[in-house]
Amino acid sequence: MENIEKFINSIRESLSKKTFVKLTLGKYKGDDKHLQRILIRRIKTKKGIRLFYLYRYETRDTAKNYAVDEGIKLLSGLLAKSFFAGHLFTTENDFQLDLGRKGKSRLNVGKPTFKSIPKLDHDREKKSFVSKDSFYLKALGITNDEGRVRAKQLDKWKQINKFVETLGNLVEGSDLKDKREINLVDMGCGKGYLTFAAYDYFANSRGVQVKITGVDTKKELVGLCNDIARSGGYDGLEFVCGYIDLFDVPDTDILIALHACNVATDAAIFKGIKAKAKLIVVAPCCHQELRPQIKPPELLRNILKHGILLEREAESITDGLRALLLESRGYTTKVFEFVATEHTPKNNMIVGQYTGATPVGKNLENEIREIKDFYGITEQKLESLLKGKAQ
Repeated sequence: MENIEKFINSIRESLSKKTFVKLTLGKYKGDDKHLQRILIRRIKTKKGIRLFYLYRYETRDTAKNYAVDEGIKLLSGLLAKSFFAGHLFTTENDFQLDLGRKGKSRLNVGKPTFKSIPKLDHDREKKSFVSKDSFYLKALGITNDEGRVRAKQLDKWKQINKFVETLGNLVEGSDLKDKREINLVDMGCGKGYLTFAAYDYFANSRGVQVKITGVDTKKELVGLCNDIARSGGYDGLEFVCGYIDLFDVPDTDILIALHACNVATDAAIFKGIKAKAKLIVVAPCCHQELRPQIKPPELLRNILKHGILLEREAESITDGLRALLLESRGYTTKVFEFVATEHTPKNNMIVGQYTGATPVGKNLENEIREIKDFYGITEQKLESLLKGKAQ
């Protein structure tokens, strides 16, 4: 296509003239259902100037370096085959390429967004997904009056950033991507760090109308968070006092419950399933329910006699059963590391995305029963709630 050739020639020219700032590829329609877009920039390495490709997936990023010519050649094989949009930023012009499946294309040239090229150091400061100047960060003590992160809050700052990055990627890969009104409930919100961050992301970064409710049992924290929300002018953000298992969750697009203790996570997942939330996002902690029930199978008796290994096994079984139960109710699931353990020990995240369909050819109820029988488990809270045996 003529416009693709013009677009790639513009990339070559900007690299040659050193006016290249960055390049993004979007509108992915390839075979990998988790890949969303590619971000490309120049970096300086021991091998010289190279093109740095950042492959952005729903819950993770991968990166590769290419020699300039190799990187440009790779572009030719991606455009109109896997990616149907490209945006080139240079210090002279911006170039926007849009491709249709039937061979139609459009190349728009506009004024430059950037006036200077970025530094080429490979290890640049990691991008922040949250503005350090946000009012709620200062009010909650994460940053000081100058907008600098307090030394004792660095782990919390990294957790907030990772949460917003992960939430954004999950929304981009879901049916909520183009929705202009979002309802979200945060179960067990505590001091509201992530609740405020979610509101800031949807209201300011995405520019959508958002209603968020934070739920917690501690009246003093609920009062503090409501005061901050009102002082910051965060319309649509409200905190209420209540228990997860007693709180009604109607008409909810996203339900999150990060670090809800023990079976409170099961109660939160149940509420999300009952409301048919499009996304259920939980980061469990305090896996206390199954460990006392587990009777190590003979094959694993001498392995699970060690308390720490039994504890880890119980955690894995608990979260694995939760994922299977979500799938049995029409959700696709992912279980992954949320943030590195040096920042928080509570680092696993379970995500359920509602599709309404259960896996073809799988009898999940039988699979769950066999797992329970294998380990001697008699009861699991989420399963009991779904069967109406526990409230």
